[in-house]
Amino acid sequence: MWNQIAQYLYIKKRNSDTPKNFSIKFMHGINRISIFLFLIGLIILAFKLLRR
Repeated sequence: MWNQIAQYLYIKKRNSDTPKNFSIKFMHGINRISIFLFLIGLIILAFKLLRR
């Protein structure tokens, strides 16, 4: 799981054996956006909880 997240975020180089087509690239892009939005949401939630 961590390897795949690292590949989505371009922290780790992708496996050269994986197929390269538009659908897979699009899916990885959507997953990358959702991970970033989730992390931003967690940061905002933490700030709101710590300000009280």
